[in-house]
Amino acid sequence: MSYAGGGYGNSFALIVVLFILLIIVGSAYVGW
Repeated sequence: MSYAGGGYGNSFALIVVLFILLIIVGSAYVGW
């Protein structure tokens, strides 16, 4: 990952990570 975008890059990366974690937790909760 490139953080050349500064704060925007870090925020975008954080959102992506949270989104992925949400999918994983959601899938595990549903039992998929």
